[in-house]
Amino acid sequence: MAAVTIVGCSKDNSKTTNSDSGTAAEKATAEQTPSETKSDNSGEVVTLNFMGWEASPLETAAVEDGIAIFEKAHPNIKVNYTPGLAGSEYNAKLLASAASNSMPDVMFMMANAYRQFVSKGALLEVTDKFNGEFPLDDFIDSSKTIMSIDGKVYGVSSCTVSPILYYNKDVFDTAGVEYPNSDPANSWTMDEFREVAKKLSTDDIYGCYGLETVADTLAAQIISNGGARYSADYKTSTMNTPEVKKVLETIKAVRVEDGSAPDATTLDSVGMKAVQMLETGKVAMLIDGSWALQELAASGMNVGMAPLPSYGKVLTTGQAHLHCISAGTKYPEQAWEFVKFLSSLDYQGALVSSGLWMPNRKSMYEADMVAKWYKDDVHGDSYKNMLNYFKDAVVDPAALQYSSKCSDIISEETKLYFTDAQDIDTTLQNIDKRSNEAIAEALE
Repeated sequence: MAAVTIVGCSKDNSKTTNSDSGTAAEKATAEQTPSETKSDNSGEVVTLNFMGWEASPLETAAVEDGIAIFEKAHPNIKVNYTPGLAGSEYNAKLLASAASNSMPDVMFMMANAYRQFVSKGALLEVTDKFNGEFPLDDFIDSSKTIMSIDGKVYGVSSCTVSPILYYNKDVFDTAGVEYPNSDPANSWTMDEFREVAKKLSTDDIYGCYGLETVADTLAAQIISNGGARYSADYKTSTMNTPEVKKVLETIKAVRVEDGSAPDATTLDSVGMKAVQMLETGKVAMLIDGSWALQELAASGMNVGMAPLPSYGKVLTTGQAHLHCISAGTKYPEQAWEFVKFLSSLDYQGALVSSGLWMPNRKSMYEADMVAKWYKDDVHGDSYKNMLNYFKDAVVDPAALQYSSKCSDIISEETKLYFTDAQDIDTTLQNIDKRSNEAIAEALE
């Protein structure tokens, strides 16, 4: 097995951290074919427009560092990176640019929009190029399932991310409460989670937060309770079921009946993000995406991690954005060189080491590879117990349906339920009706 060089996120990361392996830039140069080398030395400078979003300044800095490495290895390819808004605003901007034939050459593609853009013919098929560079079977199942559409590939999975449970160890210690077990085989049920959250709640501390921010965490809870968000072909919403109803009622009960969680307006009133509430001890436990670890680790707080509380089966979901090439790019070869770099183990390794991403390659979960990217001051002592939990994550169903609007619809309708603006039955009926309309529109 080839060694993986972990490229740091500092501006001076062009230097190798493993003299036997070299940096990503050195390896990319060494692996060029003669025709690629000729193209790079032809004197023509090509500029690729690259669009993404800024999840955090730390992520943007890491992307810009990677671009600098790539440009050093490919002096005739310049990359113009534009980070923008995330979520529905990002998808709307991309859809508008696709309609006007002005898409960037290379882009982040949200997993929940990938199939919609493919159905519109907006993305370059890269199946042959992908098969020539990457062993598909080395990708974990969730990433492999997301990338492949009828046996074809139109984008390369960047990494994987999953919702997990974070907790402030200092709050637990002060209250004399035992930490949650990081071994999935011994993790909490939802009932156990609720009891602990009530114990940790005081006049100054909320026991938990994050269950009502359903965009990234709801699917895992629904699947754990035996429900499903979509039909087997992902063309029909199937939220109006007893299994989903129980999950939503439980989430609301944690705040309304147990008094263990604040609503979103509380965070707005104190001017804090969810991770800041956890860092400052105003919230004892936070359910959030795995990407939050980068910020939590950088803060220096005494943080722990554990699997999500379960309704039955213990699991989490996995998904992540893809790196895609516009079908209308004038520079498909150069764009592929860049996507290939963004998909390299070297580039991914830097962001995995920082806590922002998790590996999407099976080989990176093997002990010798884990030793290269795992950092005790970032991942702590509980993360290793959950490696198989992450590797075996169930694919997030939002990544396999056909309209990016569906996630927004679920957030909008559940917010009405959580704030008592409508009842649970109306909420579930509206989710199915609106989602089915959105999917039908996307498939036209």
